[in-house]
Amino acid sequence: MASLNKVILIGNLGADPDTRYTASGDAVCNIRLATTESWKDKNSGEKREMTEWHRVVFYRKLAEIAGQYLKKGSQVYLEGRIKTRKWTDKEGQDRYTTEIEATEMQMLGGRQGMGGPASSGGGGGYDDQADYAPAPPKNRPKPSFDDLGDDIPF
Repeated sequence: MASLNKVILIGNLGADPDTRYTASGDAVCNIRLATTESWKDKNSGEKREMTEWHRVVFYRKLAEIAGQYLKKGSQVYLEGRIKTRKWTDKEGQDRYTTEIEATEMQMLGGRQGMGGPASSGGGGGYDDQADYAPAPPKNRPKPSFDDLGDDIPF
């Protein structure tokens, strides 16, 4: 039987990201993400809300991006998986933490607090396009009408 461990969340950061680096130099960024569910109570007719808090961890390049561009209150879409890790506290007791290991992230909402004008709208906010820049054009001569040949179908 197949299994799947996948989480998709859209929520808001409860605090600024906490970015640290491992001994090998890899970035690790932790955030607390709030997701809020709202509904209308059938009995009283009142609007109800319930907020759930999630521990989310990013690794390597995604951690650097999250640490640089996310701020308290930022709205973010993320995908990842649930992981439980074991660690030892100061008293030598084994502890377990269950968190979401994010593998994909998309910043949502405006760009307030991310270095851009508030009215620019749209999602994103990741301006460092060095990793995604298109390849420079090769030095090819521009095509001319003479290059089309006589194979015109009309």
